[in-house]
Amino acid sequence: MSQVYFDEIPPDARYVSSRVTITETHIVTFAGLTGDFNPLHMDEIAAQESGFGKRIAHGMLGYSLSTGLRSGIDDWAIMAFLQTSRAFSGPILIGDTVHYRATILEKRPSSSKPDRGVVRVGIELVKQDDSIVQHGEDTFLVAREGGE
Repeated sequence: MSQVYFDEIPPDARYVSSRVTITETHIVTFAGLTGDFNPLHMDEIAAQESGFGKRIAHGMLGYSLSTGLRSGIDDWAIMAFLQTSRAFSGPILIGDTVHYRATILEKRPSSSKPDRGVVRVGIELVKQDDSIVQHGEDTFLVAREGGE
């Protein structure tokens, strides 16, 4: 597949990612990788007593998935991932299926290097019931054709 360069990205583009269903394995593996064994993620009884009713996925697991799920953004000629932010607005439970919706918020040529541009993208991580569990922004440095 050919790369999509900065000038080819429509300023009003919208993207929807692939989906993934969160499993016990996701949570246990993420805990092992990060060292985050908080009872909300690992202890069913503590999670029941917390008000969530059952164990929840790590917020950062959802965040990581929102940067890794496949969408048309992966076709861009990305030179760097410049900035990212997320707000966590709802729990992700085992069995939830999530995907993200992305919208171009800003697209501007670099002021110092004409071979690239900056694209700021709004991100919503969405569950199967269409509730938004995370929202924020990602900013990418994208090559201009002939500039790499």
